[in-house]
Amino acid sequence: MKKCIYVVEDNPGIREIISFLLEEELYEVRACRNTRDFWLQMNKHIPDMVILDIMLPDGNGLDICNSLKGNIKTHGIPVMMMSANNHLNAVKSKCDAEDFINKPFDLNDFAARVDRYMRN
Repeated sequence: MKKCIYVVEDNPGIREIISFLLEEELYEVRACRNTRDFWLQMNKHIPDMVILDIMLPDGNGLDICNSLKGNIKTHGIPVMMMSANNHLNAVKSKCDAEDFINKPFDLNDFAARVDRYMRN
């Protein structure tokens, strides 16, 4: 059975590129354009990993990350935060995500980071 990754990204181009890349790596991808879509998906299925943009139209990825890490059912899901904002040290102090990556990012580096968490 394929491992499932949720990608929460409001930019359709970035969402499509990430989804395509992860599908090429043989992951099942559920792409969400906002926090509402994400929580609807979470009610149906718990993923193996979550990739979150920080700035979303109806909320932010930090709140999602904190909700996941604060829930006993989901605290073990690896979370990767993405941001075009280069203030990752400030972001790191606001949530317990396993990884943080700046946009734009190198696709090979991104895929290697995801693979590292999915193998554990």
